[in-house]
Amino acid sequence: MNAFEAFEQIYKKDAPYRAFTPYRVCPIGAHVDHQLGKITGLAIDKGIHIAYGPKQNGVIELKSLQFEKRCQFHVNAVPPKPENDWADYIRGATLALSRRYPLQVGMCGVIDGELPIGGLSSSAAVIITFLSALCQLNGIRITDQEMIATALAAENNYVGVACGKLDQSCEIYCRKHHLLYMDMLDDSYELIPRHPDMKPYRIAIFFSGIERTLAGSAFNMRVDECRSAAYALKAYAGMEYGKFNETHLREVPYEVFLRYRDRLPETWAKRAKHWYTEMERVQRGAEAWRRGDLEEFGRVSFESGRSSIENWETGSPELKTLYEIMTRTDGIYGGRFSGAGFKGCCMAIIDPDFKESIMNQVTKEYLKVFPNLEGKFSVHYCHSADGVQLD
Repeated sequence: MNAFEAFEQIYKKDAPYRAFTPYRVCPIGAHVDHQLGKITGLAIDKGIHIAYGPKQNGVIELKSLQFEKRCQFHVNAVPPKPENDWADYIRGATLALSRRYPLQVGMCGVIDGELPIGGLSSSAAVIITFLSALCQLNGIRITDQEMIATALAAENNYVGVACGKLDQSCEIYCRKHHLLYMDMLDDSYELIPRHPDMKPYRIAIFFSGIERTLAGSAFNMRVDECRSAAYALKAYAGMEYGKFNETHLREVPYEVFLRYRDRLPETWAKRAKHWYTEMERVQRGAEAWRRGDLEEFGRVSFESGRSSIENWETGSPELKTLYEIMTRTDGIYGGRFSGAGFKGCCMAIIDPDFKESIMNQVTKEYLKVFPNLEGKFSVHYCHSADGVQLD
């Protein structure tokens, strides 16, 4: 049953409106956005759907097809603290929007995700899909930049995840067969088209069978370690520095890191090393895509995955195993963990001619190591897609 069928079953009528936001993958540019780095991204043709209608009494009433608990509250009486369930994203989004625009009309609806949860920016996609619907019902015309800022505020300030705006930006700016190449320092971006001579490709999603909760993971700690490294490096170099939460590695020249990295605690130095080297990989990857060189683009994506393991020190045993299998599987150009990299999934850019052999080999090798995940592990093939279209 999908969202539209469920809406009809619950409310005994067709849903008056529909909204959709795609998931995203980040082939190169892992863990750099919150430090104002550069990223690459592709939206995929799977994502979050919502079937919805207005509630003139101002009540938000949403059912998720992935979770049992129903979300219900008034647009002007959002619970002040998160309740640690899926609906926190809805509550946080409503609160963030209400601080920009007056809200009067509520919503009844059903929300549904097309793929397993974890690593595809499902939380950002939920927020953007819901926000676009709530804006439509309240007659609010919101810009792309406002949508990104509002969605980010919901995650940062309400849910409590110290993420950057990679996910939201990809889900809005991406276009089919174009690589999003974006600088988080000034929000400038380029959509690099697929080169005429580029070989065919598909996007593979290998879901580990283990879902993840970002706010409860070590994600926020990694962000703090980056800020700590930046703060210390500024102090060693005699640079001006202000508030800790307003400090970013982007403000620290690479030469300063090289000069003082041995003074940093090992973990801080590793996080910073990943950030600086990932910035260089993003630029190499963007140029490879521009040339239509999928082999080089894939190699750089694999390098990103290796640094995520060795320097960012993320990856569950399941994801590390998937990554290693991917590196030795014919037909996979490259790939890495998708998302924070604690559980969830891996993504890969593949040669479509190898679809069947890739599925068979990866599945066989993975389940040999984790036989308990049979029936939970899954492989999905996707195309690149347009980001959400806002009115």
